Amino acid sequence: MTPNSATSAPSRRSFLASTAVAAAAVAGGMPLLTACGGSDGGSKDGTTSGKDAQKILPTFVAQNVVTPDIPSKNGSSLGFTGKLVLDDLKTSVPEKLGKGSTIKIMSPFWGSPPKSDNPYYKAMNENIGVDVVWQNQDGNTYDEKLGAVLASSDMPDVVVIPGWNMGGKIPSAIINKMADLGPYLSGDKVKEYPNLAAIPTDAWQRSIFGGKLRGLPMPSSYDPNIVPFYRKDIFDEKGYELPTSADEFLALAKEITNAKAKVWACDDMKWTAFNSFGVLSGSEKPLGWNLVDGKLIYRVETDEYLEALEWTRKLYAAGVVHPDAKAQNQGDSGLRFTSGETLIFNNDISTWWGKTAEQATQNPDFRIGGMDIFGHDGGDPTLWAGSPAGIFAFVNKKASKAVIHDILAAANVTAAPYGTKEYMLTQYGVEGTHYTVKDGTPTKNDKGNQEVANAFVMLASPASTIAHPDFPDVAKAQVEWQQRMGAFTKKSSFYGLQIIEPARYTNLSNDFEQLEDDVVRGRKKISDMQQAVSDWKSQGGDGLRDWYKKLLDDSGSAQG
Repeated sequence: MTPNSATSAPSRRSFLASTAVAAAAVAGGMPLLTACGGSDGGSKDGTTSGKDAQKILPTFVAQNVVTPDIPSKNGSSLGFTGKLVLDDLKTSVPEKLGKGSTIKIMSPFWGSPPKSDNPYYKAMNENIGVDVVWQNQDGNTYDEKLGAVLASSDMPDVVVIPGWNMGGKIPSAIINKMADLGPYLSGDKVKEYPNLAAIPTDAWQRSIFGGKLRGLPMPSSYDPNIVPFYRKDIFDEKGYELPTSADEFLALAKEITNAKAKVWACDDMKWTAFNSFGVLSGSEKPLGWNLVDGKLIYRVETDEYLEALEWTRKLYAAGVVHPDAKAQNQGDSGLRFTSGETLIFNNDISTWWGKTAEQATQNPDFRIGGMDIFGHDGGDPTLWAGSPAGIFAFVNKKASKAVIHDILAAANVTAAPYGTKEYMLTQYGVEGTHYTVKDGTPTKNDKGNQEVANAFVMLASPASTIAHPDFPDVAKAQVEWQQRMGAFTKKSSFYGLQIIEPARYTNLSNDFEQLEDDVVRGRKKISDMQQAVSDWKSQGGDGLRDWYKKLLDDSGSAQG
């Protein structure tokens, strides 16, 4: 369903910018790490929740056109494991809602954009009843273009902004320059667009900026999306047992590692350590805060944070981590895994399908498995929810009502659920032109790979869905992993809220990620991190805590 997933070494910023990860997540509706955090404040710091949000949010109406093979549970994606039969596809948009407007959309694009008059764009426009003109921009340098376009007087009708591009003054521009969609979508108004009404409420909550419903979201599962992957084929052959504690992992890692044979147990496992030790989410700043016994605590202040770093440091010190991971920015963690130089690495859940598909012809014996995240002490883990939406489309507030209506008509098509004609057209293009179906598996041809890529899917998407007709067992494994991990996943105090921090705090936490990497590799000490936390408190952390506490007291959480 998706292009191959990321193989770069895990770093939040580089990971989010990765062409492969972004394209995989976008094309397949897969969960993706959300913003690294930060914003420059703008005209309205804070957030909207509670009764104020209830007045704004669209009414949720479940879409019953298609029934998933695996229903969502514990925050998981919907799962589909059956073969695709084109004659059985349902219709979720029985009549065109578009009234013929021309809509200009600027969006990030990974790869070479197709010609504007290509068959895919033509078919989508015909199906919707509009004329969408795409202004595709290089996704790897999108933030550079974004600021200039948002600052100009000649902004397109729609601008797509991923969460990881919402630094600096972008949130301020969203609030000042983007339309309030509430008059079209709030409450029962959304029922005019049934596929938009079926988007989960949590994703709409994330689309409130400056007290108004401004974004059309791409929903994602809030369950952890970083999986500790292992070489199941080799584990089965060698009889290795999956670890259920931090100590067992280290013992297994020592057993696996044979440097002379160029085999190391793992790559960098910092992200898994954070999950195993119950560290609050680092995927975006507000998720790092949680109310404990009446006091707001930030993730870097916790014992769990230091314990996770210390355990990861032990892995490096024991020599069980691949030397290229220790050096950083050398080689490719995914290639080390598939070549057998490492047997364990952590990466985005989309990698499960990506590596399976990549290796299917190269190495038929290759099997990738996902370890359940273990509690470091051998008990159940404490996991923290990520963001329920990470990419948004915004409408220029200068757009006419007719254009806004047609934008929503287009979004109602692109948000169609898996198993519908509209989904197939959005995701695969035109049968025979862009893809063929053999034994229930749709396969894009070269034209499909060129033209049907990260465009219309950026406008709005259905509830997070995992479906791989070519490898249904992988889809089943992914969803079931999410469901098991979701049973241990908690929502921190600011889960699901779109929060704009005051500008003075924008860069406060910027240096922690680099220091984490230095500590686990032995270049810095745990005491250096403790000093950094102390400096963070005195240089603004305590002030930011007070700001968040007032926000929580005034607005409440999204959970009521």
